[in-house]
Amino acid sequence: MEEQKSVQNDQKIYVEKKKSGIPQVLVVLVVAVLASFISTAITYVLLKSSGVGEGTESITKKIEITKTDSPVVAIAEKAMPSIVGIKVNSLVQSTFGGIHEASSEGSGIIYSEDGYIITNYHVIESAINNSSASVYVTFYNSEEDIEAEIVGGDEVTDLAVLKIEKDGLIAAEFGNSSDLKVGELAVAIGNPLGEEFASTVTVGYVSALNRKVTTDGRTYKLIQTDAAINSGNSGGALVNSEGKVIGINSVKVSLTGVEGLGFAIPSDDALPIIKELIENKKIVRPYIGLAGINITSAVADRNNLREGVYVDKVYNNTPAQKAGIQRGDIIVSIDGVEITTMEELNEIKNSKNIGDTVELGIYRAGREEKVTIVLEADSNVEESTTN
Repeated sequence: MEEQKSVQNDQKIYVEKKKSGIPQVLVVLVVAVLASFISTAITYVLLKSSGVGEGTESITKKIEITKTDSPVVAIAEKAMPSIVGIKVNSLVQSTFGGIHEASSEGSGIIYSEDGYIITNYHVIESAINNSSASVYVTFYNSEEDIEAEIVGGDEVTDLAVLKIEKDGLIAAEFGNSSDLKVGELAVAIGNPLGEEFASTVTVGYVSALNRKVTTDGRTYKLIQTDAAINSGNSGGALVNSEGKVIGINSVKVSLTGVEGLGFAIPSDDALPIIKELIENKKIVRPYIGLAGINITSAVADRNNLREGVYVDKVYNNTPAQKAGIQRGDIIVSIDGVEITTMEELNEIKNSKNIGDTVELGIYRAGREEKVTIVLEADSNVEESTTN
């Protein structure tokens, strides 16, 4: 009996092992099938979301860009209401003797709440020289033209002031151009090509400072910018990142193949002129009283002359005449500083005050002499270059 029991026990154990082995194999197979199915499903979903399988498109990553306001938006909102359009209407005589109306346009900056407006001299020059001309001002978001009075203009600095009878205007805020650095944001606001493109905003950077630019025989020290400045922008504002006016747009280099060369009169140079024009209606400068011709090194070599400023004309009853300056003299220095052009002479002379004494070095009859001149006042006159 005991032996039989033992055999039965062994059989029982064998049977139990066999029963427990069959479920394990099934579990492994089921798990493998499920894992494969899940993996396939996940891969399909991922590929589907990536665009694979839709035509021949490649896998791309979609990038969401959150909308942000450019700082120029705030700059424009602050400065734009202070920028105006300037229009000059005048009667001119044609080549064949007929009379017709002509107009020109530019931009301006509201200087004060009570109606003083800044612009370029060249924008209203035709009105200054033509009594039949009228100047009108157009405001931001308005089609109303208001006639303006010319307070004064200064051809030397290319600045002018207008006045309209209107209060409560939004005056521009001015910044210090002396604080500017190359690479700063610069925004030009004005009316390129006139009213059709009124209140245009162009964006760039301060490209250079104290850039010497000569135009119409005058040399200016200007702010250079690559913000687009076109005809009609003249007299408008160049503003900084705070929306403050740091320049009055004035000049653009227009040459084939040249882009991004615009220039503005620095605010630090313009404001004293503006204030004096409002107070006195003119600019009074120290005056010598002569016209000259620039003698370049090439001209000097060909004609056996000294390089400098050839005195072509001496005006009557002027400091130059009183000091004995003669036609044919060549000015080679002023207060010990060597010069070769009228522009250099004017730059140093204009840094002096009326009544100051200056010493001119002149070359006459083969030798150099020193002549002392007392500067006198003459409004809106500068020593000129004879062409």
